[in-house]
Amino acid sequence: MSKPKEHGISARNQEFIRYDQVEKRQDYQLAEAAATEDFDGDFRIKTCDLGRFLHGDSADRQRFARDLGEALHEIGFAILEGHGIDPALYDEANQRVLELFTRTPLADKLGFLAQRHGSVNQGYFPLKETSQIHPDLVEGWVFCRRAFEPERAREFWPDPAMQSFFGRLCAQHEALILPVMQSILTYFRCDPHLYDQRLTATNFGLRLNYYPPISEQDDGTGAGRLLGHEDIDLFTFLPAPMIEGLQVLNRRNMKWIRLHAPRGTVILNTGDYIQRITNDLLPSTTHRVSKPRDPALRRTPRASFPMNVYLWEDELLEVLPGLAAPKYEPIKAITFHTRTTSKYYGDEYAVQD
Repeated sequence: MSKPKEHGISARNQEFIRYDQVEKRQDYQLAEAAATEDFDGDFRIKTCDLGRFLHGDSADRQRFARDLGEALHEIGFAILEGHGIDPALYDEANQRVLELFTRTPLADKLGFLAQRHGSVNQGYFPLKETSQIHPDLVEGWVFCRRAFEPERAREFWPDPAMQSFFGRLCAQHEALILPVMQSILTYFRCDPHLYDQRLTATNFGLRLNYYPPISEQDDGTGAGRLLGHEDIDLFTFLPAPMIEGLQVLNRRNMKWIRLHAPRGTVILNTGDYIQRITNDLLPSTTHRVSKPRDPALRRTPRASFPMNVYLWEDELLEVLPGLAAPKYEPIKAITFHTRTTSKYYGDEYAVQD
């Protein structure tokens, strides 16, 4: 791998394409190139009513599966409403993320530096250290299922009281995993319960992101808040952020979409795992967090708390039955996951069969 951050803000995804294990033909600069990029102001990410699945009859569930499948097939993103989670919980989570990062001394944060647990690099990522290839203007903290075992609170949390609160948040999102996966399988005319066992108490990664106010010096460098990337998971639940920044790449015209989601909704996007098992029919769509257009908002801290849904390390990723001739061989989740993410953490991160 290249030396850390050798490519800086000018890095392009195709420089690291050898690490990807699903087809990604798109070519883009990882950070926003202010003077050279096109934006799609007309495209709207589809909103899907999960309440149809949770509270409706068979016809309602079929309609939701169709709506969700079409949205994900088109762009790999959807906005979920009707999920039943109180928006006040998300408001409190936003505040607690800000408190976690601003009230915890740096020396204490560094005691929890990220290290691999199974497939996932779990722990604290300092500012500009999310990956080895790009100086992102974000601090991150990743907590997997292991971090929510009560007896391990002090092992993973600088403030053990945070474990209980974010554990409640994760439990709310866990209740959405099977409805979403069953709907995706229904869309492809597969057994909707094919993944029920594998996704019951499955592994996940709750990533808490803190985007500090942007200094004039950092603003002048052109660095973005979070580099363009595709998620390495089945799918991600992201409660709608309060401050502008999330952008999605429309592969059909290679223009960026500024994604605005109403308070209390959940943004859903598909990742590399699901692109692999759907034989490229559901894309792992490129997205990033850019600086707000309003200079005043650049001086405002931003928080987000996406939850990435994984399979346990020994599970196989294999193309769903009934689809076209498989493009991909079955592969263990840990091998697939770590080979891909070694582009961020170094070649030695990859686990070989």
